[in-house]
Amino acid sequence: MLTRRDFSAALTGAVAVGLAAPAFAAKSKVFTRGGVALGGYDPVAYFEAGKPLRGAAMHALAWHGADWHFASAKNKDMFASNPEAYAPAYGGYCAYAVSRNYTASTVPEAWHIWQGRLFLNYSKSVRLLWRADIPGNVRRGDKNWPSVLSA
Repeated sequence: MLTRRDFSAALTGAVAVGLAAPAFAAKSKVFTRGGVALGGYDPVAYFEAGKPLRGAAMHALAWHGADWHFASAKNKDMFASNPEAYAPAYGGYCAYAVSRNYTASTVPEAWHIWQGRLFLNYSKSVRLLWRADIPGNVRRGDKNWPSVLSA
């Protein structure tokens, strides 16, 4: 249950994200860190292992103009056969930010799978805001994506 204290902390994080949004303004369709999609984390692992796992360069492939790393050859093959099933929504940018019509970076630990889609957030605090209205946030995010990239 979201307490007043949790909400206050999440709101403080969201305000910080909003103030920092221009620093994260994106032109690429995929969020990268260190030149690698998702900062090198394996998108398939969220679905298969139920947690973020760091990928390895030895299990890499290019998709949508970015390099993606995977924890295993099996995960790489699963992604290659159906990337849309495993790639995070909104190119791996913060789903909450996209629902508010801007972009922000994400951290691997702030994730949520909803209706078969992987959503990432700026922080665990912002993820609380995301979870407070997932259907509404998805509706707004889908409407803003990908035009938010040119904002």
